Amino acid sequence: METTPFWLAESAPSIPAQTVDAADVAVICGGITGCVCAAELARAGMRVCVYDARGVGTGASGRNGGFALRGAAARYDVARETYGAEAAKELWRRTEHALDRLESVADDAFRRVGSLRLAADDEERTDIRAEFEALREDGFDAEWRDELPHLRSDFRGAIFHPHDGAVQPARLVQRLATRAAEAGVAFQEHSPVESLQDLRAERVVIATDGSGRGLIPELDEALWPARGQVLATEPLGERLFDCPHYARQGFDYWQQLADARVVLGGFRDFSILTEMTDEETTTEPIQEALDAFLVELLGYLPQVDFRWAGIFGLTQDLLPLAGPVPGHEGVWVAAGYSGHGNVLGLLCGELVAAAILDRHDPLLELFAPARLVQHV
Repeated sequence: METTPFWLAESAPSIPAQTVDAADVAVICGGITGCVCAAELARAGMRVCVYDARGVGTGASGRNGGFALRGAAARYDVARETYGAEAAKELWRRTEHALDRLESVADDAFRRVGSLRLAADDEERTDIRAEFEALREDGFDAEWRDELPHLRSDFRGAIFHPHDGAVQPARLVQRLATRAAEAGVAFQEHSPVESLQDLRAERVVIATDGSGRGLIPELDEALWPARGQVLATEPLGERLFDCPHYARQGFDYWQQLADARVVLGGFRDFSILTEMTDEETTTEPIQEALDAFLVELLGYLPQVDFRWAGIFGLTQDLLPLAGPVPGHEGVWVAAGYSGHGNVLGLLCGELVAAAILDRHDPLLELFAPARLVQHV
């Protein structure tokens, strides 16, 4: 069984290493966020170095389910109630624009095929129907579907989001890292950062999502690591799923790739306490749940070619942290995407770069780390 993520086995990012004596900005982690942020800063004339403990794109950015969705982790109707109607509308609108930018950079690593948010029972149908009505009320494209071909009958309808897509995240990171290197960014792979004091830079950006604990204790209290487990089957003999699917509030998610293999992840709620961890390993209970769900979806268990785990960051209010870290002069964070890092990671990388360059963006107020990070 291959434990390397399918994405990295197919297309592992590679960037030539460069030696840097000092930098204006040190970026910790070379995933989507780190590469985007570094490139923006380098284009503005700053000396930037990206440090990654393993290799570019080998963290959460290369270990997820390959979804590229607008919005954040909370349902849109809940977001309106929690963050305010205008803030929620602006956030969803900005993620739509970020999706457009992701598509332009990703090229053939992105497929704009839409996504289906499924109701797994009557209660969830009521919930997502409220989300659908809220989206339509605020002018966002969304379609309600009761006919769900190739799915078992106990699914109770779905929202189809026509502008969402599927991404090969490792290939996306390769494109982002290449653009950053062309802008003058230096990459130091296999260079774990044990302490911020070890970095010779005026500013530091922590872009590790749910990994990289131990650098700032107060940040560790606000960013909770969670483990997502995923598998990829052999290519199937038929095409069943035209777009990314997700159900049970996003705890179950799957898609079928161009070569007809199924990528399936989730079920961490089956063992929620053990899955709140930064240990990047698969476990029997979750993998068995994934296998059982495959049988429910397909009627049989196909050969599984890949099984892997990845760590992502959760926050209490399901919004990212993007901005200066309270009490730590010159230290910035862009992390905590609550499972939506492919799009939010790109957006937050851009936001933090803009803030460092003294370009104010109202969205930074919504994502301000000070709301959750208590400086002691």
